[in-house]
Amino acid sequence: MAVEPGLNAAVEHTVTAEDTAQALGSGDVPVLGTPRLVALAEAATVAALEGELDAGQTSVGTRVELDHLVATPVGGQLRVRAEVAVVDDRTVRFAVTATDEAGAMVGRGTVTRAVVDRDRFLARVTPD
Repeated sequence: MAVEPGLNAAVEHTVTAEDTAQALGSGDVPVLGTPRLVALAEAATVAALEGELDAGQTSVGTRVELDHLVATPVGGQLRVRAEVAVVDDRTVRFAVTATDEAGAMVGRGTVTRAVVDRDRFLARVTPD
């Protein structure tokens, strides 16, 4: 595993009606739902690890702490960036930020992932 602090990646996304709190059941307003922001944050962490793990390894999310600071309407553009802050054995903690097209901070927080052996992990969760 060649994961070091500073490793980073970003994902960009245009908010659609399917991303709203209304659509996701997390509220009744037509703006970016917090569950979708969490999913985008996790996607950025996965992108940062792409190509950095050993053969047969994958990562799984274990903890998310995220402040959703600004409402983003349908059509709004987001850039969600994840940067490795801490590597502790097989635990990788990311600092995550989400900004809109005007540069406003939409969200920030941390996402923690555990690096696991893919086959061993799946063997524990897949019924025989």
